Amino acid sequence: MATDEALEGYVPFPPEFAERYRRLGYWEPKTFGERLDDWAARFGERTAIVAGEERVSYHELSRRADRLAGALAALGVRRRDRVLLQLPNTVEFVCLSFALFRIGALPIMALPAHREAEILRLLQFSEAAAYCAPASWRGFDYGAMIRSIAPKAPALKHVVIAGAAPAGTVPLDELLRAREAALPEGPEPSDVALFMLSGGTTGLPKLVPHTHEDYACVMNLAAGHSGLAEDSVFLAVLPISHNFSFGTPGVLGALSRGAKVVLAPTPSPESAFPLIERERVTITSCTPAVAIQWLDSPLRERHDLSSLRVMQVGGSRLPAEVAKRIKLELGVTVQQVYGMAEGLNNITRLDDPEEVRFNTQGRPLCPADEVLVVGWDGKPAPPGEPGELVTRGPYTIRGYYRAPEQNAQAFTPDGFYRTGDVVRMTPSGNFCVEGRIKDLINRGGEKISAEEIESYMLGHPAVQNAVAVAMPCRVMGERVCAYVIPRPGASLTLEELREHLERAGIASFKFPERLELVESFPLTSVGKVSKKALREDVAAKLDAAKAA
Repeated sequence: MATDEALEGYVPFPPEFAERYRRLGYWEPKTFGERLDDWAARFGERTAIVAGEERVSYHELSRRADRLAGALAALGVRRRDRVLLQLPNTVEFVCLSFALFRIGALPIMALPAHREAEILRLLQFSEAAAYCAPASWRGFDYGAMIRSIAPKAPALKHVVIAGAAPAGTVPLDELLRAREAALPEGPEPSDVALFMLSGGTTGLPKLVPHTHEDYACVMNLAAGHSGLAEDSVFLAVLPISHNFSFGTPGVLGALSRGAKVVLAPTPSPESAFPLIERERVTITSCTPAVAIQWLDSPLRERHDLSSLRVMQVGGSRLPAEVAKRIKLELGVTVQQVYGMAEGLNNITRLDDPEEVRFNTQGRPLCPADEVLVVGWDGKPAPPGEPGELVTRGPYTIRGYYRAPEQNAQAFTPDGFYRTGDVVRMTPSGNFCVEGRIKDLINRGGEKISAEEIESYMLGHPAVQNAVAVAMPCRVMGERVCAYVIPRPGASLTLEELREHLERAGIASFKFPERLELVESFPLTSVGKVSKKALREDVAAKLDAAKAA
């Protein structure tokens, strides 16, 4: 048995709630390593993962995870060590995840698009002992990046590289060739299994800790409501480091049902459509931006997409007219998903009327999910009126990792998570997402902190003050618009601003895509910058340009 040592900085579920969730059967006494053993025993030589020309069976997936777990343990990776995992959609990502689950090390699911600023911040904040990444991907040199920032992360001991590993790093292929070895004492089901990243309202890292029990709970519930079965073929087109793609139901949910998982390198039609045709894909999950891109692609006429039965759409609100187009033009069932890394997952049911599936973002997965819509007066909002969604339940965390100040704001004393989302509940019990309280920009499902972008823009020598706001976009939902007051006599172009942010080492999806130079910002009655007025201003300018 594992020791009873606690993970410092983790906020556990209260014992009475944990006992209730186990008694009701929502939590099961299994780790993800044990679940992989079960899946390998049940599904054996069935294909588990397809990536490019590589096909890996359930047995082989389990064997690779075992070898990697032993090799990582021999390398010095220990239980409760944090491991920053930054890999694209590859078999290695899945194998490494399960290897870490087996030894009780904790993967932090970074996005492939993250760059120096985000990775260094995550390494320092989490005190990660190891970092795993490709040598290069889509033209970016991850080896060079980690060489430049590793000296600033004193806790980092091991750098594992997939591909041509630079000197001083550990080749992942070498670990995969290691002989199987006895594994150290593993985790308990109640232990933290992994950290997802939250799109927060500040630039500080916010790590979302999920245990083996609570993350398996949402995986199982989401898989059941998605109709996943042994004959299903799930196409992962979004980064599988995303909660949506990894476990709700995602890759893990598909594997739990004996389905085949197909990993796409990108969500583009050029990448996804041939895979749908070749592998006879039945279900996929994507953002509204991806769905629109697929609908508008002329490649639809060149590929047989008739096997696709369900398209799950989440990450941002899906316009009803796009949902109708998906049904009409692709002939698939639209399943809207509204969830968050912190926990609560809402989903429209496959047998819901089209009116519900087209116009709402779903209802909670679990009967034990507690949800409240709180009005601006702090009291429950009347039925049908908008308010902030607050929630707690068997897979909603009770606090961010090592973040007591943020936890005091984001969680109520009795354990409800304040989502910051403005929702309205319909008579059917489904949610319509109206907007959000938090200052986030939702670009195609990627949550961008306006405050973070503003802090970097203020570092440009031509910028006196800067504000980032969301501007509407038919494809991506929202994009970043920068309002800048330049310093006297200075000039600034959008290209110069973006080059500055690139030098700062932040992910390119956060870059402003429109620049408005102004002399002053509109203010609210209490003297704060009115972002509402700025959002209305850029929306009006876009409408005027469209009309012209």
